[in-house]
Amino acid sequence: MILTTTPQIEGQTIREYKGVVTGETIIGANFVKDFFAGIRDIVGGRAASYEQVLQEAKETSMREMMQRAQAMGANAIVGIDIDYETIGASGSMLMVATSGTAVVI
Repeated sequence: MILTTTPQIEGQTIREYKGVVTGETIIGANFVKDFFAGIRDIVGGRAASYEQVLQEAKETSMREMMQRAQAMGANAIVGIDIDYETIGASGSMLMVATSGTAVVI
């Protein structure tokens, strides 16, 4: 499956638009609390373990979106957008949401 943030794929013709597809992943309260506490402790460095968890959440969300597109008969997704949002009481959870347009090229 071809994935792109652009509205078209260079050198390819979109033959059919299947519709909007999404994927969502929510990371639990302990992660977000620890994440923000960890940020206060980091000066000029990177929190590799937190970056890895965020990367895994993004990949899970993308994979879910791709599965939904394939179920619609699509072989590509264009116009992909990735959002990170805190949700729940006091921002206790982090949601990674992806969306795009499933197409046939």
